[in-house]
Amino acid sequence: MEKRDVPGVHRYDAPAGGWGALRATARAVAEQMHVAEAPLLLLRTNKPDGFDCPGCAWPDKDHTSTFQFCENGAKAVTWEATKKRVTPEFFAEHTVTELLQQSDYELENHGRITHPMAYDRASDTYKPVEWDDAFARIGKVLRGLPDPDMAEFYTSGRASNEAAFLFNIFAREFGTNNFPDCSNMCHEATSVGLPQAIGIGKGTVSLEDFDHCDLIIAMGHNPGTNHPRMMGTLHECARRGVPIIVFNPLKERALERFADPQNPIEMASFSATPIASTYYQVKVGGDAAALKGIMKAIIARADAGESVLDRDFIAAHTNGFDAFAEDLRQAPWEAIEAASGLVRSALEGVSDAYIRSNATIVSYGMGITQHEKGTQNVQQIAALLLLRGNYGKPGAGICPLRGHSNVQGNRTVGITEKPNPLMFANMEKAFGFRPPPGHGHDAVKAMQAMVDGRAKVLVSLGGNFSVAMPDADLSYQGMRNLDLVVHLNTKLNRSHLLIGKQSIILPVLGRTERDMQATGAQSITVEDSMSMVHASRGKLEPASEHLRSEPAIIAGIAMATLPASKVDWRGLIADYDRIRDKIEAVYPDFRDYNTRIRHPGGFRLPLGPTERVWHTKSGKAEFIAFVGLEEDPSLAGADVLKLATLRSHDQYNTTVYGLDDRYRGVFGRRDVLFISERDLAAQNLEHGDLVEIISAIPGQEHRRIRLTAIAHDIAPGSIGAYYPEANNLCPLTYQDPQSGTPSYKSLPVRLRKVA
Repeated sequence: MEKRDVPGVHRYDAPAGGWGALRATARAVAEQMHVAEAPLLLLRTNKPDGFDCPGCAWPDKDHTSTFQFCENGAKAVTWEATKKRVTPEFFAEHTVTELLQQSDYELENHGRITHPMAYDRASDTYKPVEWDDAFARIGKVLRGLPDPDMAEFYTSGRASNEAAFLFNIFAREFGTNNFPDCSNMCHEATSVGLPQAIGIGKGTVSLEDFDHCDLIIAMGHNPGTNHPRMMGTLHECARRGVPIIVFNPLKERALERFADPQNPIEMASFSATPIASTYYQVKVGGDAAALKGIMKAIIARADAGESVLDRDFIAAHTNGFDAFAEDLRQAPWEAIEAASGLVRSALEGVSDAYIRSNATIVSYGMGITQHEKGTQNVQQIAALLLLRGNYGKPGAGICPLRGHSNVQGNRTVGITEKPNPLMFANMEKAFGFRPPPGHGHDAVKAMQAMVDGRAKVLVSLGGNFSVAMPDADLSYQGMRNLDLVVHLNTKLNRSHLLIGKQSIILPVLGRTERDMQATGAQSITVEDSMSMVHASRGKLEPASEHLRSEPAIIAGIAMATLPASKVDWRGLIADYDRIRDKIEAVYPDFRDYNTRIRHPGGFRLPLGPTERVWHTKSGKAEFIAFVGLEEDPSLAGADVLKLATLRSHDQYNTTVYGLDDRYRGVFGRRDVLFISERDLAAQNLEHGDLVEIISAIPGQEHRRIRLTAIAHDIAPGSIGAYYPEANNLCPLTYQDPQSGTPSYKSLPVRLRKVA
């Protein structure tokens, strides 16, 4: 039977990248910027004398090519450097009630906020406020709290090292360790799981390692959309013949074939390079079973006498191998096949490729971390690499793909709710105060405190906190329960409109803009996914003379809140070198910080596993067994499907640049559900049917959304819908208990056709 025509849904046959990427970049420039300004701005992106892209955290290669930006990086830059403005006049013309009716795309597309604004309940509008008045109002509310732990300090991964460090110092001197941050919602499973396994919560590979690897295994990520500059690296590896084995429920175009816009032959000939040598469509929630199957096959060959393990490495550098191997032996192949959706021969084939490789990199994204056992998933990848000594040698290691451009750096400079005695001791030496000893709130615990009325203030350093969170109904109510919310942002978003008693928007400089302080133009620094720290310096005139930098705003709030502060806030913001000197004093890994960031490309922070040094309790890397095979609770019922939330190609986290998702064949809309032909038939549905998606979590059946079902190449039993629209299907408490990461990637649901 022929599929019916569905408006806005049609096949896209071109490769990822290529002319389609160039056309999309040109369209973004035309819509957002003055065309004459754009070329020079984009050419400064990710260059030593320019600014760091405010998009993904993929590292910069040697600066030899003409341009160092991708399509989605260009969207991020032009979105920030837009000519559109949100002025006091705009706010006077639109009530908050009216703005709430607009989509997330429409809200941000209005442009850059130009003045500090405070909510006026009488008119239901935001009105301009002077900076000093805003600081005084914030300080008064914070000082009036009966307990400092009634305040939450949220950090977006866009914030610089300097801003995040000052935020860290301010909140801890204020008296709380409540630091919900965006990492809690994506790679917290990495930050918790890898220290237990290999002694550090970061990846171990460098960009150079991709030049020396023999094999890449890519699990649970879509680089063409979420970390697009990685495509240049994968393209190079594929062209030199490196096998790239992909595990992902959806067929993603960028992992199938990619045309590099910097390759003149591919562009002139309209050709492309195949990326995945083998593509396995694992079931949603089936990665742990797949990993156990691969490792079980390796252990079986070792038991048969083959030399397939690095036994010297295992003996010298690891603990727990015997119990780990026995757990794999006991896992039945029939159960592995059922849980993964893959056949035994396929997983044995992957094990064979892994055994043949002398240097393997495993990259992974939120398809691994956002599960109830996300922490354990990460530890299985770490263990796979331990089996053959794939740490501390060229071309090998683990590669978690961080999202926002400085989410890793924020954690490195202290954005964590977990008390750290060494960090606290160094803070006391550097600043003369001792932070409180108690454990603080992560993102989910912060929202629970807001919902329960235990939290009264939220200070948000960037981001769109309530929209990024699961359980939209509850999260929105949590925002409305607060006495005060303070937003440091460049653009309008929905969280600004969820108002309790008071709400203040403080407009910040963007990464592309010149930051002038008392001693002159300033640079900030960021840390990429591979622990490279480098400088970023904006060159554009600010969007408004009323903007201030994030460090300056944090210092202003701190001085208004803590009149007897022991921190020289004015001195620190006058010259950001002084902030970096203090970062170095608290975190010795930043030795010679100001000297080393002045070197093009910056410097790499130390990573123990690259030297085969393991900062675990035992001093060795740990094999940690995965109990069972299921990553998420198994619910009975043949009609239950597992839904994973997805980003579109016109999107970065909660920011929606447009309404197209061209690689998946969706144009001008986001209200779709991706489902296999097989599941359509099993559910008595057709392509284009309107369906109600109902949570199958016991007691959560009230969670429902309506979307149009469209046939897509996705593993049977698995379906997909866009984030954040599908977030309300995820209860606030549906998470990995070890890391607190919401289980966005495996939501059990049922479908019902809407008549």
